[in-house]
Amino acid sequence: MLKKERAHYILKELQRLYPEPPIPLDHKDPYTLLVAVLLSAQCTDERVNQVTPSLWQLADNCVDMASKEVEAIKAIIRPCGLSPQKSKAIKRLSEILIEEHEGQVPADMEALERLPGVGHKTASVVMAQAFGEPAFPVDTHIHRLAQRWGLSNGKNVAQTEKDLKKLFPKEKWNELHLQIIYYGREYCSARGCDGTICPICTTCYPKRKTPKITKKA
Repeated sequence: MLKKERAHYILKELQRLYPEPPIPLDHKDPYTLLVAVLLSAQCTDERVNQVTPSLWQLADNCVDMASKEVEAIKAIIRPCGLSPQKSKAIKRLSEILIEEHEGQVPADMEALERLPGVGHKTASVVMAQAFGEPAFPVDTHIHRLAQRWGLSNGKNVAQTEKDLKKLFPKEKWNELHLQIIYYGREYCSARGCDGTICPICTTCYPKRKTPKITKKA
């Protein structure tokens, strides 16, 4: 298959498998989504969803969160890892939302990226999932699958994001990044497939006999 043919097949197959992919992080509004995505850095979505109900009991909006002590936030989010940095970021971004954005999460990529603890991927997730703006958040899992499927040879997630955006229709980006994540977890995980096992890998590369070595993000 040529790259465009692979992209077309993958898009159809993922749409068949996951026609309505749910957002994996539990949230109720842009603010709780923003905090949940921040917590998911180097942590599983499952663990974040176990922790956030207690965090929302403490504070589920930027005004209340800004009034809490960092230690109180840190005590709750400790199971998510990196709690010293994440707790400070959650408190400070809450203060900035009040000071600069009238207590609202801005629907603006650059403004989001300026918030503490919020990188490009986190901002992209919020733009896509909270505001429905076209974005293609690329994490290490999508980066790995894009290489296994011959869609990108990027050495980092930034290049992989550019490559995927060129290949797929803009109106599919938000749904597709979730579909790839779900497929990766179910069929093409880091240890569960090496580029020669899962249905998409074997269909795209039926003659591939040796494991696909992927570049780490």
